[in-house]
Parts: sequence; structure tokens; C-alpha cells
Amino acid sequence: MRYFIEFSYNGKNYFGFQIQPNQPSVQQTLSEALSLILKHDILIYGAGRTDSGVHATQMFAHFDFTENIENDKIIHKLNGFLPKDIVVYRFILLHDDAHARFDAKARTYEYHIHQYKDAFIGDSSYYSPRKLDIAKMNKAAALLYNYTDFECFSKTNTDVNTFNCTITKAIWEQKNDRFCFTITADRFLRNMVRAIVGTLISVGNGKIDTTDFIKIIESKNRANAGFSVPAQGLFLTKIEYEYL
Repeated sequence: MRYFIEFSYNGKNYFGFQIQPNQPSVQQTLSEALSLILKHDILIYGAGRTDSGVHATQMFAHFDFTENIENDKIIHKLNGFLPKDIVVYRFILLHDDAHARFDAKARTYEYHIHQYKDAFIGDSSYYSPRKLDIAKMNKAAALLYNYTDFECFSKTNTDVNTFNCTITKAIWEQKNDRFCFTITADRFLRNMVRAIVGTLISVGNGKIDTTDFIKIIESKNRANAGFSVPAQGLFLTKIEYEYL
């Protein structure tokens, strides 16, 4: 039987979601915990591969198991065994060919920035003290809807068949000294969100304008885009499926 598992994690102590040689990962930690609790070798397959230090407030993965899972009972045991930075919410029994990664129709990320030094949010937000113009950043972000090829924001030497993505939401919101960028797309390239945010920050602090932003996208050259913002401000917040 194929199960989906919904969970969240703080990525600070992990080298990303995917199993890494000799490094802690979310995939390995959760797979080992499930194997122990279910008394069966389990390997989960995630909806995406978040990078080292990136967080997820909603993540899905799938795995196969031969017996019925009692949600409340197993979740209680599992959360008691898992480290405090991974939390499981539910198991969902689905059809046998359901796939957490390939069936996802859209994913949403948030990137958080604070502009005044704060001793308590450094693990979940990026400190950027230079003044940012949110109107300019939103004007540039809206230009993303006009394009599908985002090679300029992709990590170089990545093994993908296409750099095309369809972005359906890209907006900045400000509350006091905090900024949050929300972006939704059908798929994302490696390092794409962090590169977009870094480039939009360059718009917000006046280093480049919207004309430059267009030239960067159309150049398809990562060297022309802005810096990649640190991982700690990035959260995977929503994954959408037709059947959930």
C-alpha cells in the first residue's frame, strides 16, 4: 500500500532533505525512524530536495508498507522518537502509483528578511540592514510572470532537461522591519528562489532597476543575476496535489 506522509522540519541541522554521504539529512532521519516504529525497512521519497539549511513547514513524501497504519498511534510514537526539529502530522493512504514528487502541481516558498538586528530569529530569517524599496521589488517581481525560462537563476552545472517553470505568484509583503517574499510555481530549479531573492534585493536597494532585471532574465546567464541569499530565511510552505 502506498502512503503519503505530511511533515515539517527545521533545516538548520541537516544537509538538505536528500540523503548525503556521511552527513545528516531529513530523508535518512525520517526513514530510519519509520523503519524502527513500523518494524520494516522504509525509505521515503520526498516531494522535493530542499538544500542544506532550508526549512519546510509543509512537506510530503511517499513510501510503501504492507499493513494499515493507525494514524494517531503511530504519529504519537514517531514524534516521540524523532528529534525535535522534525514533526509528523498525518499518514494518507493513496493509490499505488501516487508519487510525492511527480504528482505535485505547485509548490510555494517563502523567504524572510529582517532589517534590524535580532538575537532570536537568525535561524529563520536573513538580516539585511540596507533599506529596501518594496514597491520597486514588487514591480520587478511581477516581471517574472512574463517568462518561463529561468536559467539565469539556476545553479550552474545542474542536470535538468529544461529550465522552464511557470510562476503563478511572486509578491513581497512588509510588516514593520520584516519582509516576506512568497513565490509559487509548478517547479523550481536548484537555488532558484534564493537567486531570485538576491536579485530582487539588488532592485530594492537601488543597485539595479527593472530594465536590468529584464536583461538578467533574458541573458540566461547565472553570472549576471544577483547573489544567492542564505538558506536560513527560506521555507517550503505548501505543496499542492489534485487528490489532496
